[in-house]
Amino acid sequence: MTSAGHQTVNRDARLAWLFASPALLGLSCFVLLPFVLSVILSFTNLRLGSPLPLEFMGFSQYQRIFSDQAFLAALRNNSLFALIVVPLQTALALLLALLVNQPLRGMVIFRSLFFMPVVFPLSLVAVVWIIVFAPGPQGLLNQVLETITLGAWQARDFLHDPVWALPAISLTSIWQGVGFQMVILLAALQGIAHELYEAARVDGANRWQQFVCITLPQLRNAIIFVVLVTTILAFRLFDQVQIMTQGGPNYATTTVMYEAVNSAFGSQQVARAAAMTVVFFTVVLLITLLQRAVARHERVIE
Repeated sequence: MTSAGHQTVNRDARLAWLFASPALLGLSCFVLLPFVLSVILSFTNLRLGSPLPLEFMGFSQYQRIFSDQAFLAALRNNSLFALIVVPLQTALALLLALLVNQPLRGMVIFRSLFFMPVVFPLSLVAVVWIIVFAPGPQGLLNQVLETITLGAWQARDFLHDPVWALPAISLTSIWQGVGFQMVILLAALQGIAHELYEAARVDGANRWQQFVCITLPQLRNAIIFVVLVTTILAFRLFDQVQIMTQGGPNYATTTVMYEAVNSAFGSQQVARAAAMTVVFFTVVLLITLLQRAVARHERVIE
C-alpha cells in the first residue's frame, strides 16, 4: 500500500473514532464504570446506615446470595420467563410482519396499531393488564374465557396464583414488546429482492417453499438480532413485577433485577445488590455469547 493509501486509512480511522467517541463515552460512564464499581462493592460489606466500618469480605456476598431462596427463585423465574417470551414473541413478531407486509389498503393503520403498545410506558401497560387480569367472575379475561368455554372456565386470580402469575406477566410483556420486533422484521422483509420470489414461482415453488427457502434465510440476521435483544430484555424484567405482583406469590414472579433493587433500596444492602448485579451481568453475557456462537456456527455450516 502506498503512503497516500496509508494516510487515507489513518484519516478514516481517526474520523471513525471521532464519530464513535460520544457513544463510547456514554457506555464508559453509564455501563462500564457502574459495572466496575459493582464488582468492587460486591466484595465488601457495604450497607447504608450501618455503623460497621467498610471491610473486604471476599466472596461472602456471593455465597450468601447463592444460598438465598429468593435469589435462586429469581434466577429460575428469569430463565423460565426468557424461555417463554423469546420464542413466542419472536414467532408472533414474524407472523405480524408477514401479515402487515401485504400490499393491501389500510395496512399502515394496522402497522401503527401493532406498534402502539411499544410507545406506552411499562407502568401504564402493567396497570391496564392488572384490570384485564382482575380476579373473580367480573374480571375481563375471566369473562372472555368463560364465554369461550361456554361456562366451563372457573374464575381465577391470575396475579395471586403461583401457577398463573408468571404466565400472566409473560403475556403482558409479549403484548407490549412484540411491535418492536415486528418493525425490525418488517424492515428486513421489505429488503428482500422480489426477483427471488419470481424465480421461485417460475420453478414451481409454493408459498410455504418460498417462505422456507427464501424468506427465512434472508431474515436470518434480523431474527438473530431480535432474539438477542429480546433475551437481554427478558432478563431485565422488573417494571411488570414491581407493579403487578411485587415478586409474589411465594417468589413465583420475583426476578434478579427485582431482588437487586429491593436489596439496595429496601434493606439498604448495597453489597448484596452489587453481587446480584454482577451475577446477572455474567449470566446475560454468557447467554448472548452462546447465541452468537451458535449463529456463527450455522453460518459456517451453510
